[in-house]
Amino acid sequence: MNTTRPRRSLARRALVALAGVTIAVTTLSGCLYAAIPPEAAATPAPSREPDLDGIPAGFESFYTQSLDWTPCSGTDAGSYDCTTVTAPLDWSDPGAGSLELAVIRRAATNGDAIGSLLTNPGGPGASGYDLIAQSASFAVGTALSDVYDVIGFDPRGVGRSTAVRCFDAKAMDAYLFDIPADPRGSDGWRAELTDRNKDFVAACEQNSGGILPFITTDNAARDMDLLRGVLGDAKLNYLGYSYGTFLGATYAKLFPERVGRLVLDGAIDPSVSGLDVGTTQAVGFESALRAYMADCLAGRGCPFTGSVDDAMADLGTLLASVDKTPLKATDGRMLGADSLMTAIIAALYSQDSWSYLTQALSDALSGDPDMAFLLADFYYNRTDGTYGDNSTEAFRAYNCMDYPLDTSQADQDAATARIEQQAPTIAPYWQGVDVCEVWPYPPTGVRERITADGAAPIVVVGTTNDPATPYEWSVSLAEQLASGVLVTREGEGHTGYNKGNACVDAAVEAYLVSGTVPQDGLTCTS
Repeated sequence: MNTTRPRRSLARRALVALAGVTIAVTTLSGCLYAAIPPEAAATPAPSREPDLDGIPAGFESFYTQSLDWTPCSGTDAGSYDCTTVTAPLDWSDPGAGSLELAVIRRAATNGDAIGSLLTNPGGPGASGYDLIAQSASFAVGTALSDVYDVIGFDPRGVGRSTAVRCFDAKAMDAYLFDIPADPRGSDGWRAELTDRNKDFVAACEQNSGGILPFITTDNAARDMDLLRGVLGDAKLNYLGYSYGTFLGATYAKLFPERVGRLVLDGAIDPSVSGLDVGTTQAVGFESALRAYMADCLAGRGCPFTGSVDDAMADLGTLLASVDKTPLKATDGRMLGADSLMTAIIAALYSQDSWSYLTQALSDALSGDPDMAFLLADFYYNRTDGTYGDNSTEAFRAYNCMDYPLDTSQADQDAATARIEQQAPTIAPYWQGVDVCEVWPYPPTGVRERITADGAAPIVVVGTTNDPATPYEWSVSLAEQLASGVLVTREGEGHTGYNKGNACVDAAVEAYLVSGTVPQDGLTCTS
């Protein structure tokens, strides 16, 4: 589930995915995770009549458009039906032009859908289309897919929708993996990373067809209401993971009266600044790394010995070593500390991935970086030198427009001090040069509490040692929402639903299927 990804400013994709996970797209898959096949063919559900109530003035033609559902192309999506929805480029100006949203639907398997269930896997930038096409059962579970027409969509700027485009694969490799010539933290190092960011931003501006200023969560939430309308649903039923919780909460802020059954899993706190997001995530990943180390030391084949503190110190030595003397991979890339940290973070999203991290660290200690690059490539959805999506570009586009750059030097110094104290292993490789400092458009997003007064109950699921969306954010969001209900999963990894915890699964499914609201404060042990 990828998700949200950490809001890092190094010249690489920051994982929150799942801030990434987001789900199948951000948890390990392919050779690293058991592949999840698409479900058997289902009879496509007919489109319901569009809900015309409350259409924004000037946007009637968008809400009344007819959808042309056709069998999805490609072997993975052949059991589903797909369409394209036309959305306004600018929700404040109906005459500013339009863009396209790619939508996939898996019909309710019982043949009698109670409505549509929209989903989002996180990022921002992860493909909701791919989430449903490749792993609908992992994304929503059998109980939900039985009764809902499950809807995946690529938000504006993402994937098969009108998308942010920047570098080709070769240039993206250089942007993400090339090691600066000057020492970390030096003026030359900062200048080189700034120049890279300027080149990246220039390519995004040149290749994205003028959409960059409109790639915002506010616009994406308004797009979701358009999808609700054209699908014929009076209210929005929604399951969002990681960044998808911010998208869902934003929808509830804008359209509280249209909230149906919303579940927000692995929450982002909408009131905290981008600086606070990155700082809290650094601490969260350090905590997850310590949990991994304890598990590694208790098992077989761990490359570290002694206490958890000893092992973390040895890992710090390894990171410093490859930072000074990078390791050459079979494909010619050089593994430095930034790419090794990417590999570590990728594996910390799911406890099921810890064995791969053990292998990667063991190999790196022996001078072989190939497994570490496999994890880093998974993080970027890179295979054999090609990138499977534009999630890196979309991630940066959304964050640069959503997060104001209004932190003071004192705030930055305090954040650095906290990271150094509470995440000492990660700290040297966490902060860098922010691409948003050279983004061509000023951010339009705000960071504020969301109450969504008047909305139906909104269930927030938080996992106690979630590294990407730390538990405190779920607690905060549930408290902010006037109708928020908190469900806690005690455990490791990113997000809580459909992760093997029957208590969480039962609470989520009872609400989405029958409207039974969980007890606020319900705690589910592993």
